[in-house]
Amino acid sequence: MTNPQILIFAILAAMMGLFLWGRFRHDVVALAALLACVISGLVPSGAAFAGFGHPAVITVACVLVLSQGLRDTGAVDWLARSILPRDAGRITTLLALIGLGAALSGFMNNVGAMALLMPIAVQLSDRLDLTPGQILMPLSFGTILGGMTTLVGTPPNLIVSGFREEAGLGQFGMFDFAPVGIAVAILGVLFVALIGWHLVPARKSAAGGDFDTGSYLTEVRVPEKGKAVGLTLRVFEAEIDDSGAQIVGLVRNEVRMTAPSGARHIQAGDVLVLQADVSALAEALSVFGIELEAQKSASDSEEGKSDDVSDKASQKAKAETAIKKAEKIADADESDERDEDIILRELAILPGATIVGRSALDLRLRTRYGLNLLAVSREGRQPQARLRKLKLKSGDLLLMQGPAEMMAEFINDTGCVPLGDRELRIPDKHMAIIAGAIMLGAIGIVTLGLLPAPIGFALGVLASMLLRTVPLRKIYTSIDWPVIVLLAALIPVAGAMHTTGAADLLARFLVETIAQGSPIAALAVVLITTMFLSDVMNNAATAAILCPIALGIAATLGVNPDSFLMAVAIGASCAFLTPIGHQNNTLILGPGGFRFGDYWRLGLPVEVIVVVVSMPLLLIVWPL
Repeated sequence: MTNPQILIFAILAAMMGLFLWGRFRHDVVALAALLACVISGLVPSGAAFAGFGHPAVITVACVLVLSQGLRDTGAVDWLARSILPRDAGRITTLLALIGLGAALSGFMNNVGAMALLMPIAVQLSDRLDLTPGQILMPLSFGTILGGMTTLVGTPPNLIVSGFREEAGLGQFGMFDFAPVGIAVAILGVLFVALIGWHLVPARKSAAGGDFDTGSYLTEVRVPEKGKAVGLTLRVFEAEIDDSGAQIVGLVRNEVRMTAPSGARHIQAGDVLVLQADVSALAEALSVFGIELEAQKSASDSEEGKSDDVSDKASQKAKAETAIKKAEKIADADESDERDEDIILRELAILPGATIVGRSALDLRLRTRYGLNLLAVSREGRQPQARLRKLKLKSGDLLLMQGPAEMMAEFINDTGCVPLGDRELRIPDKHMAIIAGAIMLGAIGIVTLGLLPAPIGFALGVLASMLLRTVPLRKIYTSIDWPVIVLLAALIPVAGAMHTTGAADLLARFLVETIAQGSPIAALAVVLITTMFLSDVMNNAATAAILCPIALGIAATLGVNPDSFLMAVAIGASCAFLTPIGHQNNTLILGPGGFRFGDYWRLGLPVEVIVVVVSMPLLLIVWPL
């Protein structure tokens, strides 16, 4: 071996050791490996950060943004409610949930798909009399399997496609992964849903979960020609039963009826008073396309005339400034643009807070701060007043909506305390349709070959920014930057393996010593080696390291390189034995109450199925 080859092998060995140790984050280790290659002269300093412009890195970042749009607008929530059965048994429900997770993972980042479906899985665990982990692990495996079916389903596929292009063979198409990936995913999902879930240890969640804020009281208005018009309250409540919401009042023609009869028919313009946990509000609202009453408020003039005239002069000056800032969002119906800083926040009223004994009407929340009071949670008896006229008490929890800056100012002025951050979103059917259309449009552009994948998906991100399906403040926070840095740092390191001849040297060793010169045995070695490494280190890092080796093996044997690149793609998508190989497995570690050694019980049979199914298909679809 030459000195450069010894250096690159030493750096790779140290990098893999640090990955296994787990003391440092993967992106930190990858960046350290890159800098070591630059300092030792293996990577030219001018090309050190070329990985950040690599097509695979750009595409991964864009797909993460588009996935955020599907998530924020409620598009996936709507899809889940439409597909998942409500009263089916265990097997049917598990098949529907895991199948949905696999299907979503083919067209959005599989980590995003898992994060979206996790709350649904936890809710289903109670109905199916299973522990959360017995649903979460099968769901995690299903989303990982689904990611291998398309170009954008998982970062390793994009990395493999990028290396193919660099080898002068062009990029893989959007559905080139499908013939093998779909077969593996279908059989894997069937096994996990029908048999595999029995292998998951029944453990209690180790995480505390969301804090319990009790049930919120909120008002929703039934729109003209809404789906709920004409239904009885009993039927309506049955339809939203899965969300845990219940009707506790009805307001018609400004007259409130407490505990209305279930036989009463709903009319357009009725205001329904719902009681629900905040995490279930989105589902309750989406079933019939109803809207929060606070968001339908016509103007501040309706609520602002009873403000306390004894406000201090300093408060008046601050109010004038706030009015100017709030004018842009004071009435969403009169504005042509969406404010990118609109947030949802839960606030607790402390004893002695200045808003105790005052209502939203008294406080002129919309005029002074540009805020909406969407719901109130109060222990004890149910408040009888309308939401905007309800006198607030210490201990009340408020669900507020408005600009982040004004929310902070309201908190400072009133002495309220924000509760811990958690995902709160109100579904928007119109924006969900737009977000879905943008994603499908980007996929169509890439599939038809009209534009390269990075350009097609970047165009989708631009459309998302212009149409505000993703708030501008979330465009960059929705990108998983540790993954981006990891990929960008490892691409030049993988390039150094090729330029130093280390990849060819390792390829010859695997072919001559292990595979004994057999192309089929070499293909199996690449697949199994990739799967093993994916279990103990990041799957994107595994793909970046194995691609040059796979190309070297194909060149040594004089066979089709696509077979070996596809073997790397499949193996890198099959990290089922540990919680560290894939982010989805890490996500469920706490909520499922799992231990490190719990994964192999279900993961090992799944990996065996992957090898048994994919090997013959690789030889048929991508013949040597």
